[in-house]
Amino acid sequence: MFPERFSNLPAYAFPRLRALLDVHEPGGAVMHMTIGEPKHAFPAWVGDVIAENVEGFGKYPANDGTPDLLGAIRDWVQRRYGVGLGDDQIMALNGTREGLYNACMALVPEQKGGGQPVVLLPNPFYQVYMIGAISVGAEPMMVPATAETGHLPDYTSLPSEVLNRVAAAYICSPANPQGAVASRDYWVQLIKLAEQYDFRIFADECYSEIYRNTPPVGALQVAKEVGADPERVVIFHSLSKRSNLPGLRSGFVAGGPDSIQRIRQLRAYSGAPLPLPLQAAAAKVWADEAHVVENRTLYQQKFDIADRILGDLPGYLSPEAGFFLWLPVEDGEEAALKLWKETGVRVLPGAYLARDVNGFNPGKGYIRVALVHPNNDVEQALTALRHTLYQ
Repeated sequence: MFPERFSNLPAYAFPRLRALLDVHEPGGAVMHMTIGEPKHAFPAWVGDVIAENVEGFGKYPANDGTPDLLGAIRDWVQRRYGVGLGDDQIMALNGTREGLYNACMALVPEQKGGGQPVVLLPNPFYQVYMIGAISVGAEPMMVPATAETGHLPDYTSLPSEVLNRVAAAYICSPANPQGAVASRDYWVQLIKLAEQYDFRIFADECYSEIYRNTPPVGALQVAKEVGADPERVVIFHSLSKRSNLPGLRSGFVAGGPDSIQRIRQLRAYSGAPLPLPLQAAAAKVWADEAHVVENRTLYQQKFDIADRILGDLPGYLSPEAGFFLWLPVEDGEEAALKLWKETGVRVLPGAYLARDVNGFNPGKGYIRVALVHPNNDVEQALTALRHTLYQ
């Protein structure tokens, strides 16, 4: 029987979307702009590296990551953020969703502040944050990330009686779905709050390499600058968006030695490490930046297309980073259904990425649009979207 603590969960976003749309015929050629699955080419040599290491499929893979992969990740963190890490501060992941979930399993205590621990998450949010909290018996507390708060959650506004029970706080920067970027000041305030109330920050930075002009500042970078406890911040990164390799399932978690030791221990019992040929490919990909620059340029072109077509709309938010548009509409479900029935363009209602809290769903008046297709397709789809929803 399904555990009772999971009994009230809403359906996952994409089954809900299929139930909404698939009973209707599309109004034109289908264009999927719902899921954040990159369509740009990944480096052509990835297949060659896997082939050169194919015999590794005959061996059990290194649980924490091979020395080559851990070294490539360590070098990338040093280049990107100026933070030096030891091998005991990094673990390779089979996709960051694994790490984002297991962080709760490994690091959230059974009690905090004399009661049930609280795990903070932005609202809207990546659904695994909530499931991680519920799985360990913590209370997931959704904090609005709206236009009024810069599309990032204001955890500093919470009362002390809540903060005393906080064991961990998730933050996604650049944010999915809004594209907002946490500033250095934002990170400083959050890290100081975590130091004051003794909780960990789980920083989901999977979109960090897709930005307009200035690289987003990193949580670990700021933690080092302010001299925070090394255990205070745990970061998560992936090759899925950076390198257009969602199917490679390569990511990493980095943080303090104690945090990583606990996550490694959990992985030893229950995890599924990346196969050795894929670890070899991932090491090469983390070491190469040329393809990342090319990839970022393509997304910058899509930002410009979106700004040109939609930029004069009231409430339009030009994303700072990531590859989603978070477009204001009267009702996200109605807008997504109308767009599908009249054009065949498929987008995600924002309410499916959020939860009702005190009768308010901060995603209800939005749709999320993934800018992952070639430029011409993006231009056609956004033009159809504008004519259909914003006449």
